[in-house]
Amino acid sequence: MPLKIMDIDRIMEEHAPARFKESYDNVGLMIGDKSSEVTSILISLDCTLNVIEEAKRKKCNLILTHHPLLFKKPNNITTDTLLGKKIIEIIKSEINVYSSHTNLDSVAGGINDIIMQLLGFNNYKTIELSDARRDNDFSTGIGRIAVLEEPIMLSDVCDRIKQSLGIPLLRYSGNDIKKVKKVAVINGSGQGYFNAAIRLGADCIITGDTTYHYVSDLLEEGIPVIDAGHFGTEWPAMKILAKWLKNTLEDMGFNNPVHISELNKNPYKYK
Repeated sequence: MPLKIMDIDRIMEEHAPARFKESYDNVGLMIGDKSSEVTSILISLDCTLNVIEEAKRKKCNLILTHHPLLFKKPNNITTDTLLGKKIIEIIKSEINVYSSHTNLDSVAGGINDIIMQLLGFNNYKTIELSDARRDNDFSTGIGRIAVLEEPIMLSDVCDRIKQSLGIPLLRYSGNDIKKVKKVAVINGSGQGYFNAAIRLGADCIITGDTTYHYVSDLLEEGIPVIDAGHFGTEWPAMKILAKWLKNTLEDMGFNNPVHISELNKNPYKYK
């Protein structure tokens, strides 16, 4: 039997159940037909116009993203807005779009876990457990905090991040020679979890999308913040997710190609 969108929906739901999404989030099939057959799959962090064109060129009728295309309910769908242009082009091109966001951040084997493993932080636990977890589940939730085997200098933590996540530049606060023992990691925009990380004893926080006052206040408290970027703290994990999905499909007897987007880029440039 051919692979269908409903099969992808079932696979992703088993891996990252929608009940684990945050209350503000929107996940699952954004646009499409669950009964349609899948040709090829394109994995991307975002569903940009360039990614839509890439999907068309590579004959992918499914774009699987981390960030939801429909995060908030649109007031209209017209070519006057960027979102409207995307939706109209997706429908015209008979492309399906599926997003797995904060639920994929939260679960075991999800984005946060993958980033911890890439960084070599193995002895970790969850910062804020999900309200939707079962009583015996002590891992599902947002953010991870790790106790290092041996303290390392802040400058060495920065170097490890750049090497492990393939990030050429990052910004950070704190004394380069400060010894770090307990590290919190919140992929993407993690400022809302800073206080929870500090309560758990974090003496360094790694995340993306930080703002001045948060970092300034923590600097006064002696807690370094490493901003490795929203893209930088999520895209490496999505590339690994693509390999996982490909292997999962092959184990099920499907040979549909799974492509990693070549046009999903960090919007920031550095000089």
